[in-house]
Amino acid sequence: MAQRPLHVAVTGAAGQIGYALVHRIAAGELLGPDQPIVLRLLEIEPALPALEGVVMELEDGAHSLLEEVVATADVNHAFDGASWCLLVGSVPRKAGMERRDLLSINGSIFRPQGRAINEHAAKDVRVLVVGNPCNTNCLIARSNAPDVPADRWFAMTRLDENRAKTQLAKKAGVPTRTVTNLAIWGNHSATQFPDFAHARIDGKPLPDVIRDGAWLQGPFLETVQKRGAAVIDARGASSAASAAHAALESVQSVVRPTPNGDWHSLAVVSRGEYGIPEGLQFGYPVRSDGSSWSIVEGIQHDTFAAGRIGISTGELVEERQEVEALLT
Repeated sequence: MAQRPLHVAVTGAAGQIGYALVHRIAAGELLGPDQPIVLRLLEIEPALPALEGVVMELEDGAHSLLEEVVATADVNHAFDGASWCLLVGSVPRKAGMERRDLLSINGSIFRPQGRAINEHAAKDVRVLVVGNPCNTNCLIARSNAPDVPADRWFAMTRLDENRAKTQLAKKAGVPTRTVTNLAIWGNHSATQFPDFAHARIDGKPLPDVIRDGAWLQGPFLETVQKRGAAVIDARGASSAASAAHAALESVQSVVRPTPNGDWHSLAVVSRGEYGIPEGLQFGYPVRSDGSSWSIVEGIQHDTFAAGRIGISTGELVEERQEVEALLT
């Protein structure tokens, strides 16, 4: 019997990330090669002509799994019956803009989106927030969707994981696929902590392969933490194709079983694990059995790692305080 189509909502669908993402979803890369899809694409009114062009290209792709495309500026219609919501659209930080300004502006986007998901999405809905600052945007949306369980909400730290894996692979002179167990702790920001100490290369502890501690604690961390800014400097725009790829992999890491012994990075709701304040949307190492996910327990951090994680925790606490009025 053919599977019923699942509805997947993508916000900011005419933007660079959305444009890179929707064809791959339609081709089965999000939920598998046998799962029919209805794409529900949300944009702001001024971007609807561009969104119509995206719809035309989706039609021209003749994707066998794509049963329908809904293009709209109505947030309630966009999330109607959606089982996955990929919240990509957000206002980027501009020159002279304070972080608190960015949080406030994006709060006006993610607060109504959370309410619309709560009222109109499918009962099995799960949400990945890509638009930055994604951890706190996710917190805002989640807080305004009280009927959607907190463990259904994810913010994307997979792009940071991928960036870190590549830097480590280049340093070790090995293929990126051999680097595993690389977690991003904390915020998707310049305070994030890529946990090199517990990563593995071809199954071996990374510190046994890369013995340059000064590089790991210095240039490696700085490169990963500032990679987004470096991409903007190089191409004149923020990461798009790599962000879309990481969004797909984030969802895959939830809906597919994690290989034995491995883990991936997602920002999920804290229940107090590792001493992180409850309720923060925090980057952790996560495993999935294909139907449910869990935070990896029992990782021991040295003083250096604990200090870096503490800095990122503090930033997320401050962000939560900045948007407190938007959390109800």
